[in-house]
Formats: sequence, C-alpha cells, structure tokens
Amino acid sequence: MMLTMEPVEDDALIRAAAAGDRTAFGELYVRYARMVHGILLVRVPPGDAEDLVQEVFLSAMRQLRGLRTAAAFRGWLGAIARNRAIDYFRSRRPEQPLADADGRARSHPGAGPEAREVLDLIRSLPEAYRETLVLRLVEGLTGPEIAAQTGLTPESVRVNLCRGMKMLRELLGDKP
Repeated sequence: MMLTMEPVEDDALIRAAAAGDRTAFGELYVRYARMVHGILLVRVPPGDAEDLVQEVFLSAMRQLRGLRTAAAFRGWLGAIARNRAIDYFRSRRPEQPLADADGRARSHPGAGPEAREVLDLIRSLPEAYRETLVLRLVEGLTGPEIAAQTGLTPESVRVNLCRGMKMLRELLGDKP
C-alpha cells in the first residue's frame, strides 16, 4: 500500500490537530508512527521503541499548539523522538541483562540473532545512514516516503541509502 504524503493535506491535518481535533491527530499518528519508530529504533533497545513511540506522540499532542508553522511538523516530530531517546538513557540506571540458564544474555524476543546483529551494525553507522536504513529496511518505507516524512530531499535519501547500504555490506562482508 503506497502512502501519499500531500504537504497541503498534512498542513490541514496539523492545523486541525493543533485546534484539538483528535481524529486529525490520529491520522498524523498513522502517517508518521513508522518514521518515529525508525528514529527510535536506531537509538534505544528494540523492545522499548514501541512504548517510546507512544510517548513521543503524547508529547507532540501536548505541545502541538506551540508549533509555529505546519511545515515544521515533520522535523519537529523527529526532534521530539531524538530527544526522547536521549532522555530514555538519562533516566535509566545501568542494568545488567538477565541471563538464560546457559549464561547467554536474553534480548528482544521478536528478532532472530541475524536481525539483532544487522541492527547493531546499522547502529554503528553514521546517524544520517542509520535512520534512513532503518526507515527503509525495518519500517518498510520507500525512498519517496522517507523523503516526505523526514523532510529530506529525494536525492539525499537516495544518497544516504546508497552509501549506508554500501557501508553495511562492507561490515557484513567482514563477518565470518
């Protein structure tokens, strides 16, 4: 299913949501939740990313009236997500991972070892590539959707995906 991101339609939804229309805000959630999830996924443990998506949108809903222009919404929402990820680590005490009976650390149950390894490799890349790759490979957004949701130009998205995939392939090629 291809999402169409019409800036004019988004602007109307943003203005309506800022005026208190919860249905409009719900539509913004549907349109931008994958972007927010992708931003969080490159910064926090996968098991916590989904809960943080909810927190980002609750924060955005409370602060939306203060947004000066609807055009700034995408970048503003991305900034809230990035800041929430920073706050996540500031508020947490260092924890020891629980160990299985054989002494190996447990991790996110939905991901296989290969997926966790690839996500860890993506997290080691420069930030511009991390977000773009996770939005493409994990969240399933197309290049044009990434551009529309993040505010990057389609050319920037293509370059980030191309360079990020090249770096990821090199890292994967180094693995036994």
